[in-house]
Amino acid sequence: MERGKMAEAESLETAAEHERILREIESTDTACIGPTLRSVYDGEEHGRFMEKLETRIRNHDREIEKMCNFHYQGFVDSITELLKVRGEAQKLKNQVTDTNRKLQHEGKELVIAMEELKQCRLQQRNISATVDKLMLCLPVLEMYSKLRDQMKTKRHYPALKTLEHLEHTYLPQVSHYRFCKVMVDNIPKLREEIKDVSMSDLKDFLESIRKHSDKIGETAMKQAQQQRNLDNIVLQQPRIGSKRKSKKDTYIIFDTEIESTSPKSEQDSGILDVEDEEDDEEGARETFENYYRKQRRKQARLVLQPPSNMHETLDGYRKYFNQIVGFFVVEDHILHTTQGLVNRAYIDELWEMALSKTIAALRTHSSYCSDPNLVLDLKNLIVLFADTLQVYGFPVNQLFDMLLEIRDQYSETLLKKWAGIFRNILDSDNYSPIPVTSEEVYKKVVGQFPFQDIELEKQPFPKKFPFSEFVPKVYNQIKEFIYACLKFSEDLHLSSTEVDDMIRKSTNLLLTRTLSNCLQNVIKRKNIGLTELVQIIINTTHLEKSCKYLEEFITNITNVLPETVHTTKLYGTTTFKDARHAAEEEIYTNLNQKIDQFLQLADYDWMTGDLGNKASDYLVDLIAFLRSTFAVFTHLPGKVAQTACMSACKHLATSLMQLLLEAEVRQLTLGALQQFNLDVRECEQFARSGPVPGFQEDTLQLAFIDLRQLLDLFIQWDWSTYLADYGQPNCKYLRVNPVTALTLLEKISREMKDTSRKNNMFAQFRKNERDKQKLIDTVAKQLRGLISSHHS
Repeated sequence: MERGKMAEAESLETAAEHERILREIESTDTACIGPTLRSVYDGEEHGRFMEKLETRIRNHDREIEKMCNFHYQGFVDSITELLKVRGEAQKLKNQVTDTNRKLQHEGKELVIAMEELKQCRLQQRNISATVDKLMLCLPVLEMYSKLRDQMKTKRHYPALKTLEHLEHTYLPQVSHYRFCKVMVDNIPKLREEIKDVSMSDLKDFLESIRKHSDKIGETAMKQAQQQRNLDNIVLQQPRIGSKRKSKKDTYIIFDTEIESTSPKSEQDSGILDVEDEEDDEEGARETFENYYRKQRRKQARLVLQPPSNMHETLDGYRKYFNQIVGFFVVEDHILHTTQGLVNRAYIDELWEMALSKTIAALRTHSSYCSDPNLVLDLKNLIVLFADTLQVYGFPVNQLFDMLLEIRDQYSETLLKKWAGIFRNILDSDNYSPIPVTSEEVYKKVVGQFPFQDIELEKQPFPKKFPFSEFVPKVYNQIKEFIYACLKFSEDLHLSSTEVDDMIRKSTNLLLTRTLSNCLQNVIKRKNIGLTELVQIIINTTHLEKSCKYLEEFITNITNVLPETVHTTKLYGTTTFKDARHAAEEEIYTNLNQKIDQFLQLADYDWMTGDLGNKASDYLVDLIAFLRSTFAVFTHLPGKVAQTACMSACKHLATSLMQLLLEAEVRQLTLGALQQFNLDVRECEQFARSGPVPGFQEDTLQLAFIDLRQLLDLFIQWDWSTYLADYGQPNCKYLRVNPVTALTLLEKISREMKDTSRKNNMFAQFRKNERDKQKLIDTVAKQLRGLISSHHS
């Protein structure tokens, strides 16, 4: 029973499942029925399901049949109408076909045109796309072409900048093109190539400017000289719209010289032609800058090394300056036409080094120069050198300071030169008054030397100036020396007061040292004669008077009045006074030497017993010489002539006294004393004759008073008076010294004793001789007493 119930329950479940599957089949899309049917085949009631399916199909067929029966009349009607429509449709088809044929025929050309339009539109799109792509590519190609052009023309630094822009700006925009990849791959090679070639050209450029620096410097200095000459002309003439050459104009020197002298000029300038762009290649720039500056420093040291024989000629200095100027003209040009290769600090440092070395070299080499003309030319060259570099902005004050040092050296060389000139003038002078035979000659001399003498002007020709030729010659040479000093001061930017002070100090050295030494040397010459000495005194007197005219001459050329504060005065007066005093002393010495020479001819027979009746021959000749000599003293200042005459007479008197008292003469006779007295009288006669005007009466005779009183004492044998009046202020023999009297008395005593022994060898002394001898002994004793009392 239970089994029956269970089977019935299972049958109900199967029937429900089959009903569900059938509903699902009816409602599900045919494409999705597979899973449903699979579930039927997977079950065990397949047959029952098929039965149910057949039953369901039969039910649906019956429903379809019922529906068809219901709609059959409508279907028939529809078929009938459809057949009618079929005929109309055929007609319509024929019309459409005909219309289509006509349309196809008529639209054939349009189709062709549309096809062409389509192709054109396609081409237009392609062209537009191509243009857009080309617009992106063209800048790249243009930059690459520019790069190639710059490399071809060897403008390497701009090429590096172009390469930088190409790599970082243009190529990234078209990086997907194959040609761009080729360019990108080639960029490192191009960069290295540019750097290598640039460095090679930089080396060539450095070598080129090294070779042509002197030519550049020569041209720059020539232009500076031309500009200075033009400025001088403008200062002397009214201004006619001229203007000073600008610094910009002077850069043409550099370009002109490089183009005209170097086949690499365009290549070199390409290195320097830098555009104003951002600097992204610091490494490459520093490499080039460091190399350039290092090489230029080496070149600077070579340029600043002067040749060992530079001081021998002006060309040596000129070449040295040309190289330095050329070097710094190039550096200044590079500073103003490049960006970063050099800077002002580098230039200033280089110039400071160059300036110190140049000044040191000039100090050393100029010290060897002994030719003032070369020193002056060197000064002018240094001024031109300084002016040229000053145009380019280089400070040159130290050069002008050094020129002041060279000025002192120039003065020394001038002094040496003028020492030779003065020596030649003094050696070639005849030391005779200048004769003039005509008014023309007179005016010529007066034109050379400031001299006025109304009395001389009134005299008829021929006549003579009081001075010799060396006076106008020396005066004119002093003026030439002043002109030479003035030449050195030109263009040194000195004030009139400084120039005046320089000229006066140098002229004072010329007068007090050079001319004074030359005059002293002439005066001290061994063979100098009294006539020459007298003429020197006359000449120096006139030169001394001319000093005020030299003062006026300096004032006229410097426009600085002598009254100006701190103005140096000329020492010419002192110089000529000293020379004149030296000449006077030399005259006195020379006269005494001449007197000594005559006295050496004296040949007295101190043992003679004969009484002479005339003066000795040597003394007569001496007096004649003195008369002729003092006759030449007419143009000397009176005091000089009087002093010379008095000095000569005193020296003659002293020499005669020494001759009488000399120790070698141990004996003398009264006869010899009488002859000596005649000679002294001749001297006294000369003194009384007034050989030189201006002496008061008997003043010149006083030179012989010692001799006169001594000779009178012995010749008159007036011992009683001498001994009695000795020591009295008004005694007759006041000038006779007891020592002198005793010396002479002993000589006479010895002669008398010797004579007595010879004449009375075997006999007694005669009475009068014995008495005289006793008297001599008594006087000698008294004289010794006077001497001892005087000493005590």
